[in-house]
Amino acid sequence: MKSQTSQLKEARYELVEIPEPMGPVSVTVDRRKVLDHAFSEDDHGSWYFRDSPFGGPVGHPLVLANDLLFLFYEKYDGNTAQGLHTHERLTFHSPVRVGETVTVEGGYTEKYERRGQGYVVLEAEARGEDGRLLVRHSGKEIMRTVAGEVTGRNRTAGEERSRTVVGTYDASLPVLERARLDAPARSPLPRRTTAFSQDQMSVFSWAGRGYANVHTDRDKAAASGLDRTIVQAQQQTGFLISNLVDVFGAPFFTSGELDLRFVSPAFVDEELTTGGAVVGADGDRLELEVWVDKADGTRTALGWASAEVDGSAQRPFPLL
Repeated sequence: MKSQTSQLKEARYELVEIPEPMGPVSVTVDRRKVLDHAFSEDDHGSWYFRDSPFGGPVGHPLVLANDLLFLFYEKYDGNTAQGLHTHERLTFHSPVRVGETVTVEGGYTEKYERRGQGYVVLEAEARGEDGRLLVRHSGKEIMRTVAGEVTGRNRTAGEERSRTVVGTYDASLPVLERARLDAPARSPLPRRTTAFSQDQMSVFSWAGRGYANVHTDRDKAAASGLDRTIVQAQQQTGFLISNLVDVFGAPFFTSGELDLRFVSPAFVDEELTTGGAVVGADGDRLELEVWVDKADGTRTALGWASAEVDGSAQRPFPLL
């Protein structure tokens, strides 16, 4: 966190410049960062701490989640941010080795108003020490809004959509434990269930770096019209990706794609479950629909995912 916050801009839509480059920023993915991510996402997969198919331990595909998303903290005071994430696109190209120092760079590329809200688009990428591309991120956010006025309705209403998520699976088909190109359409995916505690949310959303926001601070949440803290959308994204790693294995680290929209809030201690269904094969890629549901059936996120299929049975086994 920058010590001279007076030199940073207030996180207001009106102050965003287009284009507005940010970075480069150096980030070391050390064991502590991997441990923090594992704790915050309930994912202690063996590849993150022991050997992996890539030779030695690697970071979770989204271990750089907030290094990409919070890149704007380099120019804006993160403690003034009140935005809500509405749309996330990610492509994965290479795993990051534990101990590697990576470079993150990007910036704001677009801003527009819709239904009285100001939206911004942040694009960023991370590259390894040897210059190889690791991950690309493009995220849309409603910037400087009152969260309580938005979370009660569909945040993505009015956005253009090229396709529709059916959002159902065929219960008569077996669960697709491992990706394969001949999997029947609408086959269900395995599920993961968790309830993010405040400790997990605070670690994920950088409370330890001095940031107080609707994810980490009850008073900030109350000031935004919420009765409790709200799970960061990117934390749900990482949770869902953990399930995709179980399905695809190593190919997700090198060819995975995710296009996800956030449609309803998830709050601290609420039970969340990943779900999904097979759409079909496209060449050597398997395409899926994916989503996250609360215990009462409310869907918080939904979208599409895909990756290449190599037929391998390898997957990281849980250490805890």
